[in-house]
Amino acid sequence: MIFAGLPEIFESEGYDRTSMKLPQCQDRLIEEVLKVQPNVVVVLHNGSPVELPWADKVSAILEMYLGGQGVGEACDRLLYGEANPSGRLAETFPYRLEDNPSYLHFPGNGKRVLYGEDIFVGYRYYDTKKVPVRYAFGHGLSYTEFAYGDLNLSSAQMTDEDILTVSFKVKNTGKTEGKEVVQLYVADLCGISERPVKELKGFAKVHLLPGEEKTVSMEISARDLSYYEERLGDWYAPSGTYRILIGHASDDVRLHADIIFETQKELPLCVDFTTTFGELLDHTKTAPVITELLAPLAAAAASAEGMSDEYKKLGEQVIREMPLKFLLGQMPGEQVEQLIGQLNCLLAQ
Repeated sequence: MIFAGLPEIFESEGYDRTSMKLPQCQDRLIEEVLKVQPNVVVVLHNGSPVELPWADKVSAILEMYLGGQGVGEACDRLLYGEANPSGRLAETFPYRLEDNPSYLHFPGNGKRVLYGEDIFVGYRYYDTKKVPVRYAFGHGLSYTEFAYGDLNLSSAQMTDEDILTVSFKVKNTGKTEGKEVVQLYVADLCGISERPVKELKGFAKVHLLPGEEKTVSMEISARDLSYYEERLGDWYAPSGTYRILIGHASDDVRLHADIIFETQKELPLCVDFTTTFGELLDHTKTAPVITELLAPLAAAAASAEGMSDEYKKLGEQVIREMPLKFLLGQMPGEQVEQLIGQLNCLLAQ
């Protein structure tokens, strides 16, 4: 058994770490001991993630963080099986410092730091970018195993005012009592590119005896589906499909189900030459005008022979992404300006 971690000279308040490595002497000690004794358990005492180049060689790693006065007794009970470890990582452990989303921006030039990662911090970056990690957000092992099943949603549809109840069963399938931290994530399937692939929206710790099964329930509101929309100055969830995911960790999803969400909120829109046909088709006030304008193109595409459905869908997507300035090659500029004025008048009504 080897106790390792970060001394004050490596990690403390008031200054930033320049590396995610443990002291070299500790890594070297672990590697040398492994040469003569493969059954090694490493107990870590650190306040933040560290690189673990030997992680796949040791028998186990017990992460104690900075446990305070009672950490020795707690560690003893966990190592000897008198207590079952039930904690989870509240952060991702990347393989190396360079994998971190802020690596190219931090520490800046001494006067300015660009938070270029935006909302893509932690698991939201690693999951969206599909970057392999040492240990994912929410990861944690124990001396027993848990099975998930019977996911049920109180409704398959939601509106701005609804509260959705998500329930499922968790069973201790091992021989030791323990606690499972179940996690609920939401994935936006509406096609918005500037959102993580999933976001944590709830969690619960469930105590289970060997063979015991319990039903866990959590609630989801429209706020849990939303992102902050600057144009509204408020939280906003577009109408569409959302996926409810239940998992053991951010990289270990066990159950999922989809819901259809409908909102009465409309995003403010000011039309100019850069506004796309898709934006106008998605707005109730401008859709009729644009649908009529594009009717000849739609008719031509529908009557095209030998064109696969996939190719037709691609053509529709190309049209949706075209800006209004595309019309400058099809009609006089004055007419395009009149159209923009007409559309903005409709939006103002």
